[in-house]
Amino acid sequence: MAPTLNFDREQNQVLFTGNSCVKVVILNRPQKLNSLNHEMICQITSNLELYENDPLVQLVILKSNGKAFCAGGDVVSVITCSLVGHWTYAASFFKKLLTLDHLVATYKKPTVSLINGVVMGGGAGLSVPTRFRVVTEKAIFAMPEASIGHFPDVGANYFLSRLPGYFGEYLGLTGAQLDGAEIAACGLATHFVPSIKLESLENALQVLNSPNVSTISALIKTFAEKPNVREDSPFRSLEVINKCFSKETVEEIIESLEHELQIGAEKWITNALSYMRSSCPISLKIFLKLGSRAKLFHKDNKPKWEPSKLELVDEEMVNQYFGNINDVEWEHLRFSDRSNSQIASKL
Repeated sequence: MAPTLNFDREQNQVLFTGNSCVKVVILNRPQKLNSLNHEMICQITSNLELYENDPLVQLVILKSNGKAFCAGGDVVSVITCSLVGHWTYAASFFKKLLTLDHLVATYKKPTVSLINGVVMGGGAGLSVPTRFRVVTEKAIFAMPEASIGHFPDVGANYFLSRLPGYFGEYLGLTGAQLDGAEIAACGLATHFVPSIKLESLENALQVLNSPNVSTISALIKTFAEKPNVREDSPFRSLEVINKCFSKETVEEIIESLEHELQIGAEKWITNALSYMRSSCPISLKIFLKLGSRAKLFHKDNKPKWEPSKLELVDEEMVNQYFGNINDVEWEHLRFSDRSNSQIASKL
């Protein structure tokens, strides 16, 4: 059955509340796991720009309704439009999404993400650049793009490369899911707060006198707890991850993991190998070089990748994704002139 796209307008997909000093942006598309569509991205961007230029606004909080913070971008609509020839919609979507991520990363006022559920792909691109990232025990992080023929983008090559050792390479190549404690322990989140305290924290933030980075940090610390990383967590096997994922090619990484599996059959290694073997080969190589259909529509989990094997993906194929596009209608993405020092201070 051919993919279809419903253009019925969804109401109140993003809610904007708060007071004159503290603004709250609420993702409100719970039935779609708060996946970001074009309209949501435009609304968030427009309001964040207004808040940044409003001298009364001193803090912006990002949160969500439902069980997910944000499962990513609404790639079904993007791919559906592309398949019927409307590739300009896909280009516009990613331009808007990446521009929003850049705006958040360079935002001139303190931002706090309250993550109490799934945060994947585009959801990570929206929340990880905020100054404070608060996660609970219900948070789940992953960058599973390679399993749908894409690769971790939205600034992932920046924030994953700054994790301890080669843990970022592990996350991007295996689509591994982290729980709240692991998210905080590896540095993707700044604080771990039990979900039972999250509403109280939000209320306290909204009535904070003269919120700035220092006072916000001090307040969150009064609610935060030390994350308790489980014994079988891959993060406790960082030495093995560093050994395997420091290799220069995907083939060498797989070979190294296979060797480790013979030494001790840890579940995370089995899961990593299974994911990489079923993912799009060129997606894995593109992500590693950076430092979708069956999954999304047919749901048979039997995608037919082209090329189908890692050994069929040569360096020239990968380099094509880093070159210029010879199309008069194609425009290079150019961000506005904003200070990148804001990004470095957050990650």
